[in-house]
Amino acid sequence: MSTPSHTGSQRDLDRNVPSWTAPDVNSALEYWMDSWERSIILLDVLRQRGNNYLEHNARQAPHVLSFHPEIVLDGRTLPHPVNYALVRIVPPPGITIDLRKRPFIIFDPRAGHGPGIGGMKHDSEIGVALRAGHPCYFVGFLPEPMPGQTIEDVCNAEARFVEEVAARHPSAEGKPCLIGNCQAGWQLMMMSAVHPEQVGPIMLAGSPLSYWAGVHGKNPMRYLGGLLGGTWLTTFAGDLGHGIFDGANLVANFETLHPDNTYWKKIYNVYSNVDTEAPRFLDFEKWWGSPVLLNAQEMQTIADDLFVGNKLVSGQLRTKDGVRIDLRNIKSPIIVFCSWGDDITPPQQALGWILDLYRDEDELVAAGQTIVYCLHQSIGHLGIFVSGKVATKEHGEFAQFMDMIDLMPPGLYEAVVTGVDDDIEHPELVTGEYLFTLEARTLDDIRALGGNTPDDDLCFATAARLSEVTQGLYRTFASPAVRAASTEQSAEALRRSHPNRLRFEMFADANPAMAAVAACAEWARANRHPVSADNPFLALERLLSDAIGNGLEAWSKARDAWAEEIFFGTYGSAWLQAVLGLRADGGVATRAVERDLGREAMKNQMAAHLREQVTAGGLAEAAVRALLYVQRQEGKADERGFAVLQQISSELPAAKRLGLARFKEMVKEQFLILRMDEEAAIAALPKLLPEDRRTCEAALKLIHRVAEARGPLSEERHRRLARVETLFGRPAAAKAAMPQPEMTAS
Repeated sequence: MSTPSHTGSQRDLDRNVPSWTAPDVNSALEYWMDSWERSIILLDVLRQRGNNYLEHNARQAPHVLSFHPEIVLDGRTLPHPVNYALVRIVPPPGITIDLRKRPFIIFDPRAGHGPGIGGMKHDSEIGVALRAGHPCYFVGFLPEPMPGQTIEDVCNAEARFVEEVAARHPSAEGKPCLIGNCQAGWQLMMMSAVHPEQVGPIMLAGSPLSYWAGVHGKNPMRYLGGLLGGTWLTTFAGDLGHGIFDGANLVANFETLHPDNTYWKKIYNVYSNVDTEAPRFLDFEKWWGSPVLLNAQEMQTIADDLFVGNKLVSGQLRTKDGVRIDLRNIKSPIIVFCSWGDDITPPQQALGWILDLYRDEDELVAAGQTIVYCLHQSIGHLGIFVSGKVATKEHGEFAQFMDMIDLMPPGLYEAVVTGVDDDIEHPELVTGEYLFTLEARTLDDIRALGGNTPDDDLCFATAARLSEVTQGLYRTFASPAVRAASTEQSAEALRRSHPNRLRFEMFADANPAMAAVAACAEWARANRHPVSADNPFLALERLLSDAIGNGLEAWSKARDAWAEEIFFGTYGSAWLQAVLGLRADGGVATRAVERDLGREAMKNQMAAHLREQVTAGGLAEAAVRALLYVQRQEGKADERGFAVLQQISSELPAAKRLGLARFKEMVKEQFLILRMDEEAAIAALPKLLPEDRRTCEAALKLIHRVAEARGPLSEERHRRLARVETLFGRPAAAKAAMPQPEMTAS
């Protein structure tokens, strides 16, 4: 029987498989020498990591910023002192700052690690903001909290920082843009809900706001509070810490998500590429190995009210003065950047709060809110803040076009960043290598990402209720004894012996066993004998490494599936829900924020105001209304139209320029007028136009420039533009023939 011939693709596959050389003595010696040298050099890398850890954490204000910071305001000097500080980022040589541009403030997360991740590289959130010409500030923190410091104190301090930055830039067009990474994002939202008048656009990067949200088979961290029986262990850790919660515990939680990376892949990657990988590894570990401390009360608030209680989006939180923290108070645009590859803050947790606050897009628009989200397909949680590719693409585009976002009418949009090809229309209007587009979306697009069923929410509500019970039992019967036995000395000893500190310190020069490592590693580097790529023992090493990594990954997936089954099996129990009082109302759990009669009254007042404004205004209002009318049906805008608007503004005399804030309010008002009754709004245009035909024709040319910036018009846009041409081309005749419009709410 003849042997079947290989296909072309099979032959290509065969050529890509490394050839196998039979093991011999020379191969064994070559591999042994290389592996010994790599082992010594790896040990020296761990020694350097340990020394970096001790040196870094011995600093008064440790951070990993690659930019020079200049202190502006120390939070320890505020009426309610906090360990946060506002610094100005000094622009590097070659960077020119435009003081007319809005300042950017980057807020780093205090979620276990130290500050600086938002500016750890030059290609970072700070770097792209500086290159776009924006003044840049950074909010970081010291390793230890101030006595009695609370989450509310931190929010008030951040409001004071924003106020200070705004005061330093009176000529800026637009309020400061705030970027909150991870934990800093929800903290910014709380602050902005209480101080909405101070903030400009808010960007949330990998920030969880809807803590129960997720999908089955993924997002295992949301089950942790329920699996531990509630937040009593958080209280226990604070009691053992003598009123201090160790951020190393939070770092440990992150690391348990991926034991394959924590316990094998990360170190093996350095070992297998020890000649090139050490600098990147040491830079990252300097940040990863600097856990900070929180007051026990701070951590308890986070665990009770957010992670387990999920009280932020439902409006259940209040300040100590009784002011309700309602995220609907925020009127500035909110930009959400999240990723499908992020299992710490999955898209459902980053975006689910929108569904909790608004029943439909009409309600969102009526609230005057603009929300933009951007979904990355693969980047992990930390990559959202530290990846150079993400910084130069997504973060770079956001920095360039934050003013464009600020001008968008109320609604929900998705930011789409695509490469520029040779077929694009008007490439001269595109900045850089990417095209930035905002496309209108509905709440159904958020629902399509996946989420909880009512039964799932009931399970999480049951876990939150049980947490209150176990918390009360612990505080009543165990906490007094634990606090009595805990001292500052015992708490410090526990912190020093934490594995996330010990594994760094034990390899430092302070360990006598490491005395000879540096000299041996220096010799090994000077006399390297790298193994050949086709060495059979190297192939065997990689096979073994893959087996270890895959085994740990398979174990973690099985563990997560088991945890999910236990969570829903336990908290989905009807008897447990009944015992905890969650079956009395039929077992329906709701997360939606409650009605606000004052807000509804303001909505009615706004509708009455809009009806009065339909025939009010002049040429500028007419041009904006006409342009929105032409563009409205497509629900899409990109940077080319914004570039034309900027060109038009620069061509006008300074006295005739509206300014960003005034133009923004005009766009919002004209959009809402159109939304109430489009036909009546357009029919009323002649009332706004001057008698001078030449002036109307000039305005019409500007409308054409913006409308045609994206290329040829669609049939519908062409029809709408033709109608506008008729109204602007013969304003007197149109005005005479125009019936008195009657606005009706749609």
